[in-house]
Amino acid sequence: MLEMSPATTHRYVSALATQGYLEQDPASSKYRLSLGAIDLGMAALSATGLCMHALPEIEELARRGGFAVQVGVLDGSEVMLVAALRPTRRDQRDPGCDARAGSRLPAHRTSLGKVLLAYLPADRRRTLISELMQTPPTRQTPPTPRTPPTPRTMTSEAVLRATLARVLEDGLASSNEELVAGACAIAAPVRDESGDVVAAVNLLAQHGTVELDELVRWFEGQLLTTAKRISVRLGWRGEER
Repeated sequence: MLEMSPATTHRYVSALATQGYLEQDPASSKYRLSLGAIDLGMAALSATGLCMHALPEIEELARRGGFAVQVGVLDGSEVMLVAALRPTRRDQRDPGCDARAGSRLPAHRTSLGKVLLAYLPADRRRTLISELMQTPPTRQTPPTPRTPPTPRTMTSEAVLRATLARVLEDGLASSNEELVAGACAIAAPVRDESGDVVAAVNLLAQHGTVELDELVRWFEGQLLTTAKRISVRLGWRGEER
């Protein structure tokens, strides 16, 4: 039906099965959708609703600061960007990681990911920290390029655990040249109606025009307000879990 050769079709099917979106019936050898495909569909629906609620708020934040603004959710050990606005200030360049909606980034190297990891249940957080420090993510979804580590990329589980503990205390996460050289970011949690952290929103800036401490000092309040407004749009009423 797709007008592809059997060999090409088999490669696609094998890849989807490896990623957990298809499963093979041992008796008939036929393939069918797996639970992973259902989870993917639910995530897409959830991300669509999140974007709808977040867009007016992040547009206002981007207008006020002129910096890049991103919204991300946790997908395994990666952050999937569900919204990404480019900087409007003339002295700001696009993020060097080519971060667009749909891109996936290693969670521990981004301010968004640190927020999302910090608010996970303890057992899940321990598992992901171990995975992130030992093995790079195997799944890559275009158009995200592989971003090599920088000298500031964390490689220690103990350091990452301590960093996430501070995120819980401060309600704010930062990243300073850990994903790409020359970029710094701050992020805040976004909650749903149950009070759970389901997403994060950040401001991403380039060094030379603003340093991390300046970004925190000047825009922490605006970022936290934006995160709270998105949370309210998602049904949050101020009770945290």
